Amino acid sequence: MTGMKGSEMTTVEAVPAEVDVAIVGAGMAGTTLATALGKAGRKVALIDPHRIHHDEFRAEKIGTDQIRLFEKLGLDKTIMHLVTPFDDIHVFRLGQLFARERRPEYAFSYGALINGLRDALPPQVPLTIGKVVEVSTGPDRQRLVLSDGSVIIARLLVVATGYGEAVRRAIGVERIEQSKAHSLSMGFDLAVSQLDCGFRAVTCYGRRASDRVAYITIFPLGDKMRANMFVYRTVADQWTRDFRADPQKMLCELMPEISAQCGNFAVASPVEVRQVNLTTTQGHRRDGVVFIGDAFCTTCPTPGVGIGRVMIDVDQLHSVHIPRWLETPGMAADKIGTFYDDPVKVASDEAGMRVSVYAKRITTETGLEWRARRLRNNMARRLLIIGRKVRHLGLRREPGMA
Repeated sequence: MTGMKGSEMTTVEAVPAEVDVAIVGAGMAGTTLATALGKAGRKVALIDPHRIHHDEFRAEKIGTDQIRLFEKLGLDKTIMHLVTPFDDIHVFRLGQLFARERRPEYAFSYGALINGLRDALPPQVPLTIGKVVEVSTGPDRQRLVLSDGSVIIARLLVVATGYGEAVRRAIGVERIEQSKAHSLSMGFDLAVSQLDCGFRAVTCYGRRASDRVAYITIFPLGDKMRANMFVYRTVADQWTRDFRADPQKMLCELMPEISAQCGNFAVASPVEVRQVNLTTTQGHRRDGVVFIGDAFCTTCPTPGVGIGRVMIDVDQLHSVHIPRWLETPGMAADKIGTFYDDPVKVASDEAGMRVSVYAKRITTETGLEWRARRLRNNMARRLLIIGRKVRHLGLRREPGMA
């Protein structure tokens, strides 16, 4: 038996002593999986140290593909009550308006979203408030001991603890860093109101490799305008400290083409930052336990694939693997390995890692190959901008010519 000792004592709600599936971690992955399994009639224990998920700066926007995954799990109605939809996005590249995209996106506060999903848990899946202090896994039964002495026995243990390490370490699974301090996400509120902002939503890409800025995206969230900015910096960089001290000044210098339309970037909240590492997992193929979402691997939020990757894990487990696993006795490593080898999951994880690496290299690399790629891409974009301006000029002249 592998043990973990914790000092936090919590009250645990009544749950079955034996369940089909025990899920540790009631974040995005754990809560959605518990809901789907509960609705399918499985006995589930969902365990988390906190009843209310604390406010934290994580993902704050998803697109149509992610909404479809929530819909497939029967959670679309729950989600739609927790998001701010919008579908008119002005895209700026090279300091000029590049496109006006009419596609639905959905903004949310991460903590509020998770708490809303927890509130929507089916009655047969209560949230068990407790800290796991001991874990024992094997080919038939998994045993969890909580900090108040409660014991949960499950056929399958799902680790959905995100960036948390305690349960992973207790089981003996190691997180491997593929790219340390890969990127930095920054979030803050703008002082401009939605009525006074010149755009419903805007995305503005960095112009120079030396700036190490991927893009800023500004969008409505509730009754405010929210900004997320993605840069290839570290928390300790002087640039980051300067930005947090005076974001308005630096944004007006970096992106003057949209500053006036966004209230000259007056900021109405502290700048939140989140350092992102690209990681994978080692030693995870073992009896009785499966790792999903960010507990299995982490990618960069810049390409916007993180929540989609998490929800693909949830969907494949719920719809394909767990039903098959529970049909037959035992929960040996070779059975669970079918999830890690699932072509849908493998493609999702590989794509997420690939676009995370590419997005950084195409933005920041200064070698000849990457300079040539940026030149090629920017020439194509300039031609599109010129073509749009010519078409617009033609439309303006046509009535007079007639």
